[in-house]
Amino acid sequence: MQQVEQASVVVLGTGGTIAGTAAQAGDNIGYTAAQVTVDQLLDAIPMLPGALGGRRLVTEQVAQVDSKDMSVAIWRALAARCRHWLADASVQGIVITHGTDTLEETAWFLQTLLRPGKPVVLTCAMRPATSLAPDGPQNLLDAVAVVQDPAAQGVLAVCAGVVHGARDVRKNHPYRLDAFDSGDAGPLGYVEEGRVRWVKSVTFEADPVVKWSPDAIDLILDQPVWPWVEILTSHAGASGAVADLLVQGGVHGLVAACTGNGSLHHDLEASLLRAQAAGVDVVRATRCALGQVLPKAGDQLPHSNGLSPVKARVSLMLNRLAAQATR
Repeated sequence: MQQVEQASVVVLGTGGTIAGTAAQAGDNIGYTAAQVTVDQLLDAIPMLPGALGGRRLVTEQVAQVDSKDMSVAIWRALAARCRHWLADASVQGIVITHGTDTLEETAWFLQTLLRPGKPVVLTCAMRPATSLAPDGPQNLLDAVAVVQDPAAQGVLAVCAGVVHGARDVRKNHPYRLDAFDSGDAGPLGYVEEGRVRWVKSVTFEADPVVKWSPDAIDLILDQPVWPWVEILTSHAGASGAVADLLVQGGVHGLVAACTGNGSLHHDLEASLLRAQAAGVDVVRATRCALGQVLPKAGDQLPHSNGLSPVKARVSLMLNRLAAQATR
């Protein structure tokens, strides 16, 4: 009889507040992120073996960084390791420890690039590991519960007992433990005493513009230089000078964080139209916390298909890379 390999859960560490330390246990904001290894984090959770339910635990330290300093190089390495482990038939899913500041960007990057059928669950903390009451251990246990749930799929984020999808998750508070929400879409579910209660079916709408084959993913990850894409905000008295300077500097793409329903200060709009005419990819998103840009007749600049400015930037980068890779 053929031997069935033991199911595994993979935990990839990237640093963040969850791995942070402070000189005093009562200090929840004056800490240094990315000081504790992923193995040390997991060793400090005595309930973890029981939560794994007999599954084998595999760990890797992919990076050790404050997520405000997340880079393309780390994204490439993280995507490569995710792809490696997702291809392993014994791996049920992946948990990624991540800083909160750019978690939503990494989540959308991995979902858009890999579109995994298995769950890839990002988790985090708002308090360092040395806190009097750290939130990281519980968030990790919740992520392990989600990654083992048979309904889980694709890239998810788990924080403060709430499960969010990669497309909609966003950080909405600078220090509260429940720092994430999913805007108008709402959460996908909740983790309650080690069990997941789904309030929505877990389905993912792929970026409608991005279309590539598995071979193209290798070509994308092998690209040593990724497109230069910046975000510009429209506001009272906005100037087009920054956009013009970026175009002169060779920028490849510009995302406009617009007021309201994709509206732009006329000076900034004129500069973005010049940029588009010069071959720069330009996309409009709204700077509003809720809702999305609804297109209307006569629009000269494309909208972001409901993505936030930071996620629209990720998609724009990947779209350009995919176009380069498939030429």
